[in-house]
Amino acid sequence: MFEATTIVAVRKGDQTAMAGDGQVTFGQNTIMKQNANKIRRLYDGHVVAGFAGSVADAFTLFAKFEEKLKQAGGNLTKAAVEIAKEWRSDRVLRRLEALLLVADREKIFIISGNGELIEPDEGIAAIGSGAPYALAAARALYRFTDLDAGEIVQQAMNIASEICIYTNDHINVEVIE
Repeated sequence: MFEATTIVAVRKGDQTAMAGDGQVTFGQNTIMKQNANKIRRLYDGHVVAGFAGSVADAFTLFAKFEEKLKQAGGNLTKAAVEIAKEWRSDRVLRRLEALLLVADREKIFIISGNGELIEPDEGIAAIGSGAPYALAAARALYRFTDLDAGEIVQQAMNIASEICIYTNDHINVEVIE
């Protein structure tokens, strides 16, 4: 499991939203930064991606994934499959220690260096050390409130930040409509 971050994504109605906390942790007991941005808009704002794991590795993966998106003409599924294949088979990339959470208006995927490509059943996914908390909160808010996707990810992250010591309440939210 990757510590020191939480990223959550929700697709509801005609909105997809992703949120990430801002805490960067060094080791197990030092907070190095409180307001990092771990999510990015890609492909002219049509795709949003977040990472858990090594920052340098994540930047490499963002660049590779955006390259795959361009090659796929913005097709998220095709780009996700291609980056998962390359990540698993490339000698350099397979040593990267990170997870990606990517989404567009229609799909959400978790991508790992083991070649795993997971599309969640409900349109709700989370990665990082606070993932179980954010995921549980997002599912409850999705099922039992009228909040939109952006509000759900914001509140899910607030709840996760109250429980997980590696997640703070400096939250960045990106919404695709």
